[in-house]
Amino acid sequence: MPATQRIVGVGLATVSGLAVAGQSRINGELGVRLADGFAAAVVSFGVGLLVLLVLVPATPTGRRGLVAVRRALAAGALRPWQCLGGVCGAFLVATQGLTIGTLGVAVFTVAVVAGQSGSSLAVDRAGIGPTGRQAVTAQRLTGAALTVVAVLLAVSDRLGDPGALVLAVLPLLAGIGIAWQQAVNGRVRAAADSALTATLINFAVGTVALLVAFAIDIAVRGWPAGSLPTEPWLYLGGPIGIVFIALAAAIVRFTGVLLLGLATIAGQIVGAVLLDLALPTEASHPSITTLLGAALTLVAVLVAALAPARPS
Repeated sequence: MPATQRIVGVGLATVSGLAVAGQSRINGELGVRLADGFAAAVVSFGVGLLVLLVLVPATPTGRRGLVAVRRALAAGALRPWQCLGGVCGAFLVATQGLTIGTLGVAVFTVAVVAGQSGSSLAVDRAGIGPTGRQAVTAQRLTGAALTVVAVLLAVSDRLGDPGALVLAVLPLLAGIGIAWQQAVNGRVRAAADSALTATLINFAVGTVALLVAFAIDIAVRGWPAGSLPTEPWLYLGGPIGIVFIALAAAIVRFTGVLLLGLATIAGQIVGAVLLDLALPTEASHPSITTLLGAALTLVAVLVAALAPARPS
């Protein structure tokens, strides 16, 4: 694929990663206010779904995309399991509300990255995404490995907390799911010829999954002790998610899952550092190693971006 398309895709993915860092802080704070991570995730995904339910039917490409997806499913060109990427997105948002209040954005990000980097290589190698099978070249493997080293360096001053490491298992698992989500959402986008339609399907599936999890949570622990906040900015997690999912679904065919993931990671870690510096919380302790790790992350993405994608 042309290098220009890859570079533009990397730039857009990096910007979306910056937005995800902001979403993480928003949903983490919402989880603290509601005293329930699942409730925060339902609110975040629910707001996003409401926006899409208005937006998609109102646009010609959105309406055509819904018809195209239905036809693709009927013809077998698109499998039902390929429409389930929203489950992974729902899990990621739930972990934001459940863990960021304790971990901080930077430690949350390193756990997501650790899962996402290795998973992206595996997903590209298996050919799950719309670009088909991609070879695991030495340069791509080096970029993924450098990313993990970079984010470990960025949060090295927090890794001595055993409690944080145990809690970090949740975002680690969420990171593994992100690569698969990006791949199958790219398949849905290709079938629909509409990133907006693919995003609606992602949010619809994710909201259903979160409502089931929230119902179980209520049955086990009871109704959340917190109350809905009045600050409008705490409800922006869903709209930010729309931008992230739509961009990822649109550009994964140009970048592949690994490069998309690494560029998103670069944006996330830089955004996490900026948030922890500008708006520190009790869980965030930015240091010089955090800044060095952010710089190394950008180098890692550049290494992978300059490696030509080769079919396997």
